[in-house]
Amino acid sequence: MIIRTATMQDLDAVSAVEAECFPPAEAATREDFEHRLAHYADHFWLMFDEDKLIAFVDGFVTDEPDLADEMFEKAEMHNEQGKWQMISGVNTIPSYRKHGYAGQLIERAIEDARKQNRVGLVLTCKDKLVHYYAKFGFVNEGYTGSNHGGVKWNQMRLTF
Repeated sequence: MIIRTATMQDLDAVSAVEAECFPPAEAATREDFEHRLAHYADHFWLMFDEDKLIAFVDGFVTDEPDLADEMFEKAEMHNEQGKWQMISGVNTIPSYRKHGYAGQLIERAIEDARKQNRVGLVLTCKDKLVHYYAKFGFVNEGYTGSNHGGVKWNQMRLTF
């Protein structure tokens, strides 16, 4: 498996993986990813099985301490000097799940955030994934108030 950051040439592959991983009400669109890649491609961690994109983690950097719904839609809020690495999405195509690939990407994002002298990372997740992210040191801060896609989201934070 190869891990690297993204370029605009990865747009179609990233969009396809997102569509395979999330229901339409929760998934980012191709246009969302085009905007995100234009603003923070270096904060997309992609995993390939040979030339096939199988998983990715992405998110921008900000001084804002909490991950708000608007951040998913406004990539221009990215601030490369920001304190917090936000995680907008963790995606692994279904046929590659349960092999630790997402975990490897999360660990890479954590490692890069440390090297970049961030304060930590923030993500949101559904109730059923709280225990998963806790394994990496994320602490559940509770319900965010977001109902994006008709789902309740918890905010989790890893502080260095």
